[in-house]
Amino acid sequence: METKFLELTRAQESRAAIEKLYIEMRHLFNRGFYKPSGVSGREVSKALLTLRPEIYGSINDPAKVELNGLVYVIDRLPKGIEECRFIKLVSEEGYYSSEFDTIIPPKRKRNCYRIDKEQMFMEITRGRSEIYDILTHLTFLFIEADKIKRRAIDDKGRVTREWLKLGEIVEGGLELEEAEREVAFTYLSTILGRTFEETKYAYARLQENSHSNNGLFHIVYWLGKIAIEEEKQEKDREISFTSALRERIGHHIYGERWAENIKRLLAEKDLLHRPLHIISANLHSFLNSLFAYAALKEAFAGKKLEEIAAELSKPQNKAFMEEIEEYAHFHGMYVLHDHTGTNITVQIFDTSKIDLKKLHPDIEYDEQYINREKPVIFVMDYAFGEQAYEVMDELLKPYFLEGKNHHLNVVSISVMGKAGILEGGKGDLMIPTAHVFEGTADNYPFENECKKEGFEGYGIDVYEGAMITVLGTSLQNRDVLSYFKNSSWRAIGLEMEGAHYQKAIQSASKIRKNISKDVILRYAYYASDNPLITGSTLASGSLGMVGVKPTYLITTKFLNRILKPN
Repeated sequence: METKFLELTRAQESRAAIEKLYIEMRHLFNRGFYKPSGVSGREVSKALLTLRPEIYGSINDPAKVELNGLVYVIDRLPKGIEECRFIKLVSEEGYYSSEFDTIIPPKRKRNCYRIDKEQMFMEITRGRSEIYDILTHLTFLFIEADKIKRRAIDDKGRVTREWLKLGEIVEGGLELEEAEREVAFTYLSTILGRTFEETKYAYARLQENSHSNNGLFHIVYWLGKIAIEEEKQEKDREISFTSALRERIGHHIYGERWAENIKRLLAEKDLLHRPLHIISANLHSFLNSLFAYAALKEAFAGKKLEEIAAELSKPQNKAFMEEIEEYAHFHGMYVLHDHTGTNITVQIFDTSKIDLKKLHPDIEYDEQYINREKPVIFVMDYAFGEQAYEVMDELLKPYFLEGKNHHLNVVSISVMGKAGILEGGKGDLMIPTAHVFEGTADNYPFENECKKEGFEGYGIDVYEGAMITVLGTSLQNRDVLSYFKNSSWRAIGLEMEGAHYQKAIQSASKIRKNISKDVILRYAYYASDNPLITGSTLASGSLGMVGVKPTYLITTKFLNRILKPN
């Protein structure tokens, strides 16, 4: 009898690779340290190479260094990371009061500290999602560093002429004139296995955030230098985790302190029992929609909200934002900058102090309702992955004051987010009907007050259906995403927080009874990328002005439902 062997599909292999990555990384975290070139480190690299995430482009091509992925990762890691052989993930352990300079990556708000020439500490306050995110990015860097090493050494084990020239430029700190820079790009493109044009483009992208990275020449040279030293001089790289971080993770320490500060402020301002509308979103769009027109009516007369937003985004109009914020502080806005470690700033708007007559014409309101109910709008900056459960869970708990519990009067919870879209392109809208948690059987169907038809007719494509809450956007590949899109899940997009928010909300409303079971839910996402289209992943660059229209459309819809509920 012939035995048939079942072969896994690419989607199944990829999902297994994701699971293996997380099991390995969790094991390494519990163990306390690992070496990227050791057995455990090689297993993590092998799983990432099996997965082939879209965001890391040509990670599997041994002849090419992946440049878009490199720019993406460098923007999310601290300046100088390429020079460090020892990287330690720490909890909040007092380094903020030390003499070490605080380094904050431009695209991931976390405190990092350069301890010495070879060592970097990275402070983790957002939970496991942040740890997995960092380890994935570091693994990518190590894989690319090994490619650079192989291209810097010839078949006889000697360093190449191009590598020596790159070393002269970087180690010598040479300031290159235009003609010399062209020659240097030629050396660099040879080492990278990339075209002259691709190399210049990656250089230019890193220059956009030149204050927060050391530039392409320096990054490539030091990644390769440390990889070569590891092989030739046995100077191993090492990733480690402090015992304090391992003890604290998963215990809501930062979320509890964050929520306590917010409720204390609500109580101090006599807002604790007012109707509360919680919004998770960026901070600028709600501030601008409520106050920009009133604060700067002469400058913005006759302009749509999205046109005002476009004007405010220009560097020369930075002073406008200061005027808007000053006006808002005098008309019911309170800002709570976070010092607890969550890195989530909060804006609270007392609508009873807003001059309704000066609102932008796009904002609808019921004056009698606002005067009678005096609703409070609470806007919190984006959470990160599992952190969404921690902060929402703590926020929805009652506030213990003067010997008794005070339940928040939560009327609605709205979430506006950026997400990857599986059909469509950047700037399109997604209206979820359920959140499905990747890698588990957990799924959260819910009644979304936002409907597809409510966003149609504005010149933006709108999609409605289930969305996948992924373990990490940097771990998704075409096969897994195609499965979610084309299977009976019929998913329209992917993001990192939805299922975590829903888990906290359903627990608070249906089990703990901390908030009403009739709380209104609104979820709407705009597409930051389409990971199924080559060149349209997050690594290809920011949304730019494409994101303005969907951001302000969602903002307007949320505000109109809050200020004019019927």
